[in-house]
Amino acid sequence: MDLGGDDLVRKALSSLESKGTIRRVLRGLYDYPKNSTLLNEPMGPDLDQVARALARKSGWRIQPSENTALNLLGLSTQVPAQAVYLSDGPSKTVEIGSKQSADNFPKGNSVEGAVYRELIFKKRSLKESGFKHRDSELVVQALKALGQNRIDSDLRKKLSGALPAVTWKKMVRDTKTAPAWVHEIIRGIAEELNS
Repeated sequence: MDLGGDDLVRKALSSLESKGTIRRVLRGLYDYPKNSTLLNEPMGPDLDQVARALARKSGWRIQPSENTALNLLGLSTQVPAQAVYLSDGPSKTVEIGSKQSADNFPKGNSVEGAVYRELIFKKRSLKESGFKHRDSELVVQALKALGQNRIDSDLRKKLSGALPAVTWKKMVRDTKTAPAWVHEIIRGIAEELNS
């Protein structure tokens, strides 16, 4: 905004959008469009980045819900129609894409034609949002979604491969306030990776 007034900024954004450099996701929120090499079509926006951008803009603290964390870590192969985040802000649903049928999707550089997805913010007291590292939030929420009794050696292996060893080491210090069983699993994976 220090480079010009509202009109100049809007014209610049509009020009970049018409060239296909950026894509309007929501009012005042843009991304760099990416193409799927498999489908050779534009991909929808990264809902995690959209959620974090909206939270920054509104001054909320957020953390992914348990099932969203599983998806972000690649522990769930399902692509949910909804990405759910716990927030200290108001409960709110943000619609991304179009509810139109696939046959009627407009082509081009717009999320209007993207597959319809919902970004849901649920107001909660964020007891476990004091982590310094975003990966700590993801892993804690994912482990809670799976439950203590479902964590076997295969899942530990999958989890340990999801993030670099140095990240696990940082998470040990960061998750001391997490439930004891969760912290113990994180500590165990970090020790295995760093031994």
